[in-house]
Amino acid sequence: MAPSFGTSGLRGLVIDLTEEVVSDYVHAFLTTIPECNRLFIGQDLRPSSPDIAQMICRTALSAGVEVIDCGALGTPALAMASISAGAAAIMVTGSHIPADRNGLKFYVPQGEISKADEVNINAAYAAGRRRIGRAGTQTSLPQAKTTYVARYIDAFGTRALEGLRIGVYRHSSVARDMMEKIFTGMGATVVPLAHSDIFIPVDTEAVDEATRANLIAWCQEHDLDAVASTDGDADRPLLSDASGKVIPGDVLGVLTAQVLGAKAVITPVSSNDMVRRCPEFDTVVLTRIGSPFVIAEMEKFKAPKDRCVGFEANGGFLLGFDATLSGPLSSLPTRDCMLPIIAPLFAAKQQGKPLAALVASLPQCFTAADRLQEIDREKAARFLTGLIEQKNQRTEFFAPFGTIETIDLTDGLRVNLVNGDVVHLRPSGNAPEFRIYAQSNSEERAKHLTAHVRSAVAEQIKG
Repeated sequence: MAPSFGTSGLRGLVIDLTEEVVSDYVHAFLTTIPECNRLFIGQDLRPSSPDIAQMICRTALSAGVEVIDCGALGTPALAMASISAGAAAIMVTGSHIPADRNGLKFYVPQGEISKADEVNINAAYAAGRRRIGRAGTQTSLPQAKTTYVARYIDAFGTRALEGLRIGVYRHSSVARDMMEKIFTGMGATVVPLAHSDIFIPVDTEAVDEATRANLIAWCQEHDLDAVASTDGDADRPLLSDASGKVIPGDVLGVLTAQVLGAKAVITPVSSNDMVRRCPEFDTVVLTRIGSPFVIAEMEKFKAPKDRCVGFEANGGFLLGFDATLSGPLSSLPTRDCMLPIIAPLFAAKQQGKPLAALVASLPQCFTAADRLQEIDREKAARFLTGLIEQKNQRTEFFAPFGTIETIDLTDGLRVNLVNGDVVHLRPSGNAPEFRIYAQSNSEERAKHLTAHVRSAVAEQIKG
């Protein structure tokens, strides 16, 4: 299957990401920002990423663009460097998908590409547009990592996490070293865990049972206050409490928004409803799933008094204003993993309570999520279209789970049941996956509902 391009960038099997394909997309991207003559490049730790990064370098140099090679670093660290410099950027990453796949994430000088940028890049690619110029130059910028580390130590202070024992699940996260430096710089004791030289596709939104079991065991074995990690390119957080229990990304988002004193919160419709039950937020806007939709709404709340933030159900957090904690924390309107890890840990320490107690103090609303992988996309699309368009089909499918009260078509199909439960179905926009979300008044019920809905969906779209 040919690589696909969307707002999350270019994604495809490594064998299909040939020099010709990569070069054509890089040229298409560069022709949409002709006023920008610098390109920052970063990469994750997949075995294919260095070669693809070199393809991008060669293409950009031949197009007369100055290349700044930032090496292996997290996507938010790359974005922070390029936005600060008013330059474009390309991150080589497939995020959480397996190592036989990879991709390119594109950043314009203002930040993540928008839906309009996506249309322009696709049009330029279809037209075969090329950027022509004299040979460019190439330099490296290793300090992009240290600048990102300093961002959080300066903002929260060198004693912000003093006394805490934090495990870092290293796996193949490109941010593992930076994360340990940040925690150590804030006074925490760091316990490195499960380093891997082989790429492991960690999905922080659908943590597998083996990883959950490891988190519990690590916390017991090392007497930890928390375990922290990220997905492959570090734009999504993973954080457990002292028992090893994973704190959902949208709950981390609420806690982080509280620490920052946010007033306007933008989040996708798949996020936990607790955000709408927190009285300290003056405005809550629900969007379609994807950071471009969150960013588009955040643009409407740019006044300093709005104190606007955004987050996704996967925990990626976007800071839309210049905040002040122990020190200044500048706006970073791109998905970030570190802020929604640090802020809850900081709040728990400030309040003298464990993370679990901090979470328990929030409005009680529980969610669970899972996914079906390697699906037949066309079959999945027909199934979901049938549920949306055919009331009888929808009623029959959801009958085992409850009576439908209302539906929401903001993104996929979100069904509100009479008993208060919520089920949300949608295909992934950038991988052959089908997402299942559930919400209920108890954690056990949310997990049970997710598992049974997943099984029912699998019968319809697998095989």
